[in-house]
Amino acid sequence: MSAATPADVPALATLMEEMGRFYGDTVFEPLARRIAQIEQALFGPRAVADVLLVRNTDEPVGFASYTFLWPAVGVTRSLYLKELYIGRSHRGHGLGTLLMSHVAAVAVRHDCSRMEWATGLENRDAQEFYRSLSATVHAGKVSYRLGPAEISTLSGPARRAT
Repeated sequence: MSAATPADVPALATLMEEMGRFYGDTVFEPLARRIAQIEQALFGPRAVADVLLVRNTDEPVGFASYTFLWPAVGVTRSLYLKELYIGRSHRGHGLGTLLMSHVAAVAVRHDCSRMEWATGLENRDAQEFYRSLSATVHAGKVSYRLGPAEISTLSGPARRAT
């Protein structure tokens, strides 16, 4: 288990494409573009996430990406697990549990009041896995999303006000 480094970015881009295919994506940015996006997100001047990798020898076979959110309870922070993915050929060997335990350790080190994540309604395997970790479903929120066109439209008044 280790934190991703700039040298891991090409392998992470490949693993993330596999994850995208798992979720039904069929169109991907060119590899060079994805590598640049990952480098910027993880190692740019304002990194937006951290990634832990689980490896088989030297090759990354799974990852967890997370970030911190604030405020959580009172003025504490929470750890938000954005993605947890184990490559298809490496599932069923406890690697997901290993990654989750390391992410939980990060949350403890940073004095987080909670750890949160989401999974698709159709992803029954993930739901079963999270139940096996004693995680509970938090039904108190509704999730929303804006795509690029909606973001652009919504940002229009802010652009005009500046």
